[in-house]
Amino acid sequence: MTRKKQIIVPIVVLLTGIGLFGAFASMKKPPEEKPKVDNTPIVSVTPINVEPKQLSVDSYGVVMPKYETELVAQVSGQIVELSDVFVKGGFVRKDQVLAKIDASDYQAALIEADANLANAKAALEQEVAQGKVAEQEWKRITDTMPTELSLRKPQLAKELARVKAAQASVLRAQRNLERTEIKAPYDAMIESREIGLGAYVSTGRKIGKLLGTDIAEVRLPVADSQLEFLIDGGEQAKVILSGNYAGKKRTWQATIARSEGVIDANSRMSYLVAQIKDPYGLAHNDKPIRFGAYVTADILGMEVAAATAIPRYLVVDNKVAILDAEMKLRYVPVDIVRQEGPDVIISGGLHQGDQLITSALDYPVDGMQLALPKHLLDEESESAGDTQIASIKE
Repeated sequence: MTRKKQIIVPIVVLLTGIGLFGAFASMKKPPEEKPKVDNTPIVSVTPINVEPKQLSVDSYGVVMPKYETELVAQVSGQIVELSDVFVKGGFVRKDQVLAKIDASDYQAALIEADANLANAKAALEQEVAQGKVAEQEWKRITDTMPTELSLRKPQLAKELARVKAAQASVLRAQRNLERTEIKAPYDAMIESREIGLGAYVSTGRKIGKLLGTDIAEVRLPVADSQLEFLIDGGEQAKVILSGNYAGKKRTWQATIARSEGVIDANSRMSYLVAQIKDPYGLAHNDKPIRFGAYVTADILGMEVAAATAIPRYLVVDNKVAILDAEMKLRYVPVDIVRQEGPDVIISGGLHQGDQLITSALDYPVDGMQLALPKHLLDEESESAGDTQIASIKE
């Protein structure tokens, strides 16, 4: 009996334990299944806009007059008159009288020259008459050929030379008299005046300095590598100049007139010369671009039919990453025309509407699946819905 108990009791205990475990197990809730985590990389994109683009070359320079002239006295004398506009900063017209030198002595010299010319002409006429008389007398005396001396031809040549010398003296006296009036050789602005009323000036004395106001020039340094983006090396290219006037940003139109044709030994740059007509706006009443002003320049160059600008750091080995229609990464080779600051100009490889990936990827692989941020997906869904509604209405 005791032996049976020893066998039955453990079995009962074991069965009881199994029953209790089953009861407790049935009371326990099954573990919840964890949702699957989407590890697809999320990227930011920007749509590509392809459009015609005109390339330009940046430069800078200082505005200077095309013509500048130092006026000097060509005759001596006292300054007896000064024009009111003959002051620093004054504007004068071509042939306008700026100053007058006392002309009394030069008027007297002209009168004397005229008198000498009249005497020389009278002596010439007298010699011509005497030559004719000598010829007639020679014919009456003999039938032989007369000599030049007998016909008074040397005397005639002498009087003719005296007339020419007298004419030259008259021209010189007239020119000296005209030079007593100091005139502007062209439309100009007065940069300086070196004389005063009543001052005595001698021949060669500096009177003042003029700056031509018809045309201004700006020397624009251009790197040799940038000339390839200009048509015909920049000849006749349009230029947009920018600078400040009265505290405000202003722009002016200019044109490349010529190239200086050499490379500067110090800067290793080529120089193009831009010209601005009527820089002080005297004819058109425009805002002036003043001499001595510092300006920046955009030299307009060649046109690219289809181009887009993207940040330089997005281009690796002449390829960019785009998101295709299947939401996959694709590397596209591109044609780089040039670099403009932080951007590069692309002329081939990208198309209108391509999605350019602008965010960094840890381990990018061509063809890998990508995803867009939720707000971008919502915007695309709304856009697609609007398109479908519009199609139904139509």
